[in-house]
Amino acid sequence: MKSIKQIVFPAFIVFLAFSFSCTAPTKEKEPVEITSTYPDKIKNLTIYEVNVRQMTPEGTFKAFETHLPRLKKMGVGILWFMPIHPIGIENRKGSLGSYYSVRDYRGVNPEFGTIEDFKNLLEKSHEMGFEVIIDWVGNHTSWDHAWMAEKPDFYTRDSTGNVIPPVADWSDVADLNYDNKELWDYMISDMKYWTNEIGIDGFRCDAAPWLPGEFWVKAIQELEAEKDLLMLAEGEGPEWHEAGFDMTYAWEYHHIMNGIVRGEKNVVDLAEYMEKELSSYPNGGYRLIFTSNHDENSWAGTVKERFGDAVKTFAALSFTYYGYPLIYSGQEAGMDKRLRFFDKDTISWEDLSMQSFYHELIQLRKDDPAIWNGDEGGNPEIINIDNLENVLAFSRISGTNSVIGFFNLSDTEQSFSVKESVIGDYVDLISDNQYYINGQAPITLPPWGFMILSN
Repeated sequence: MKSIKQIVFPAFIVFLAFSFSCTAPTKEKEPVEITSTYPDKIKNLTIYEVNVRQMTPEGTFKAFETHLPRLKKMGVGILWFMPIHPIGIENRKGSLGSYYSVRDYRGVNPEFGTIEDFKNLLEKSHEMGFEVIIDWVGNHTSWDHAWMAEKPDFYTRDSTGNVIPPVADWSDVADLNYDNKELWDYMISDMKYWTNEIGIDGFRCDAAPWLPGEFWVKAIQELEAEKDLLMLAEGEGPEWHEAGFDMTYAWEYHHIMNGIVRGEKNVVDLAEYMEKELSSYPNGGYRLIFTSNHDENSWAGTVKERFGDAVKTFAALSFTYYGYPLIYSGQEAGMDKRLRFFDKDTISWEDLSMQSFYHELIQLRKDDPAIWNGDEGGNPEIINIDNLENVLAFSRISGTNSVIGFFNLSDTEQSFSVKESVIGDYVDLISDNQYYINGQAPITLPPWGFMILSN
């Protein structure tokens, strides 16, 4: 990593001002580089994952519309809707089934409303300035999808000729066979229906590495020949950017964050990961960073279960250190329950105490080019300190803009000193308080304490 000048803060200023109590296997492919103009449009925005079923008591598109003004005020820029399609009945799990068991790629789940209801929601979202993407489940369908009878060769079969699920536990879905190139045309045609006729802005592609890379190259080329789109792959690896995706999941980053809280990882692991990350991925290839999503919440645990007193710490880190931040439905309401995946389980919106915190993080990301994505943002650079195991110290610089982060990634108070100094004026991006840095005293941070400063 590059080295930069170091910073020293008076300990009493630090303590008073900055205390907070705070994957799927891939298949081989030939790399093909495709460029898209879309990522630059969203370089400083934040994604919000919408779980329509659980957002409101009604669980409908119309009912969700009431959240649009609140999310706009919070600063959200992109709405990602979990699958909105009709859900399979055959082999259904739970009372309502999995969103990812798709019965009709061109339909909408009647529990959510009609296609006209979705069009109205899309229109209102666009009028308010949101980008809108939908979840696309290309790897499998429900067992009662029309293709099962009309296109039986679209499905993967075992040695006895029986259609099989992708993995045994996914018993409610049937695996699609991408060796059949006719399937590629049908799938791309259904995707074009949503982009060209309905007017969405892109896709979050579920289990993207489970499909051949060559399929995604063809699909993205054909889709973007007609409309510029935002393409997010639920997959990790630079090859998916080469295939044409604008954004991929940073799963390893996520697992390191969880490991730090459990005491299995530390700051050194995170810094080493980042060095590898920056040398492997293109600067214009956005990486999705999250403390929760629908899978993590339902199966791995809530943010409070996994991060405890460090919920705010790792949320702030997700918005400043690296990557593209995601907020899952209910995180701004301090949601502390695992949402049931196959049944109704409405989110409670009585406590929005975290909403202002996320608003601050979203706003500082919008305002400071140093923490933007892409060529205009600055890559994180480690600040050399004498407590590298427990405190992450970094800067991000873009032109005349700089953001400096000090994060105590431990559950005990930590003090540290930097070996060089940067004298100057800074502003606390959370409180807006101004500080003059004189570089004299060591810095002390409380458990999971952090500070985010800018010039």
